[in-house]
Amino acid sequence: MQIVINEQKCTGSGECAKACPERAISLVDGKAVIDKSKCDADGICIPVCVNSAISLQED
Repeated sequence: MQIVINEQKCTGSGECAKACPERAISLVDGKAVIDKSKCDADGICIPVCVNSAISLQED
């Protein structure tokens, strides 16, 4: 499983980055970006995204 960000929906609020205990999410050019080497796909970031731009998908 992996966390995926829909760039069209992402407004760059940064709430997902704040919620990520692994610090796997950063904002680049106003959009959330996942560092897959740090992400453990626990999904903590999904419910905090105000635009439902984050989802969990199978590899």
